[in-house]
Amino acid sequence: MFDLIIRKMSSAMFSFHFVVLLIVFLCVLAQAPKRRFEYKLSFKGPHLVQRDNSVPFWEYFGDALAGDEGIRITPSLRSKKGSVWSKNRLESKGWEIEAGVRVTGRGRIGADGMAIWFTEGRGAASDNQLDNAVFGAADKWKGLGVFLDSFDNDGQHNNPYIMAVVNDGTIAYDHQNDGSQQNLGGCLRDFRNKPFPVRVKIEYYNQILTVRVHNGLTNNQNDFEICMSASNVVLPTSGYIGISAATGGLADDHDVLYLLTHSLHDPTVDTSQVSEEERLKFEKEFQQYQDELDKAKQDYQKEHPDQKYEEEGEDQWFQSQNEKEMKQIFDGQNMINNVLREVNRKLDELMGRQEMVISRINSMPVGQGQQGGQVQGGGQQQISGGIQRHEIDRLLNNQNSLLQQLGDLKYTVNDIQQKASSIQNQAGGGGGGVQDKMALHEMKDKISGIGNDVREILNKPQANLQCPPPSSQGCLSSTVFFLALIVQFVLTIGYMVYRSNKEAQAKKFY
Repeated sequence: MFDLIIRKMSSAMFSFHFVVLLIVFLCVLAQAPKRRFEYKLSFKGPHLVQRDNSVPFWEYFGDALAGDEGIRITPSLRSKKGSVWSKNRLESKGWEIEAGVRVTGRGRIGADGMAIWFTEGRGAASDNQLDNAVFGAADKWKGLGVFLDSFDNDGQHNNPYIMAVVNDGTIAYDHQNDGSQQNLGGCLRDFRNKPFPVRVKIEYYNQILTVRVHNGLTNNQNDFEICMSASNVVLPTSGYIGISAATGGLADDHDVLYLLTHSLHDPTVDTSQVSEEERLKFEKEFQQYQDELDKAKQDYQKEHPDQKYEEEGEDQWFQSQNEKEMKQIFDGQNMINNVLREVNRKLDELMGRQEMVISRINSMPVGQGQQGGQVQGGGQQQISGGIQRHEIDRLLNNQNSLLQQLGDLKYTVNDIQQKASSIQNQAGGGGGGVQDKMALHEMKDKISGIGNDVREILNKPQANLQCPPPSSQGCLSSTVFFLALIVQFVLTIGYMVYRSNKEAQAKKFY
């Protein structure tokens, strides 16, 4: 009874905990912010660079070099600085930035590092080496900087290190101590020379700053771990996004493969409706792009007047179901046509080879002729011009018959081999030896029977017997007869022994 009460209480507690966890999960899910992708504040390969080596909605400075798959902020050369900044501002109280970076170098230690920025001011090109002193960007910034510091300046053996630093525009970054007294938090992560890109995700929502890091050891897109989190962080409501990097006495390649930006909004506020100001702004931008496209078309038509142009409607951009089916049929017919063309080509090759062989056979001389052939002037025998068709057929028939005979011979050899194998198996099992012994005993019995018959004939009385009259040839004496009989018996036994030895040797061979 007591056990039953305990079980009921345990099940009730489990149900209560499950309900509480479910309520907490639903509350957290209900409070999750809405995410909206900001394409003007993002970039990702491939086909990242346009013809004029520019990146849409972005601008790079210093030693940065844009490529088709990403942007190399700094090459692996000493004392290089570079950065890339967005042309548009991020105007949102909450946002999320995810960057995929790759830092590679030949040495065990790298330098200096790279940074991801959200600041009120925007970076610019500068020839002064004192400018852009903080990982390729300006010092005393106003906003947030997430640093990936590769080099250990303070000698504390705590690098590579990832940290977040907030500045109000009045504080200079402490390079000598690696900003250890200025950062909000960080984590010790080795982000150099990883097989996959290292991903850094920065989230700012409701004055809570969270930095998550992907270690780059796997290709799992969601394998993030929290690096740092801080609350009551005040950042500007609008700012520019940028990535910078710098090298010193040691140098690494600092590459950015992609940067994706999402704005975070309150889930209780309906953000699907666009305000009138934003609608007018979007319509103005669309009209501007449309005018540029029409102008480019007109310029192209003026430069290429010999080409014909047709007005394209919206229906020409889409395929109907009948067009798709006709395209499939056309593709199938093209495939069949290609196969038939290939078959015809191979048949032509075979016909050409056959004609070449026949021409060579016809060009070969038959020989010197037979003895009874006709003789021409000069004492030479007449030679036929070439081999006729029926002779070729006869030659082919003879060849086929020869092949058939060879096949029969092969079959016979295989049959002999099988029989020899069966004899060997029987010998291994003891059956062959018994049969040989039985045959030997039968032969001995027959020979002994013949000897008994001869002995009976010799033992009969010879009184009334008269020798036949002598003839011109001598009679065979009994001594010669018995001697011949003994020789025959010895030869028979020897032949049997010889044959058994040969069979034993044949069994060993197979």
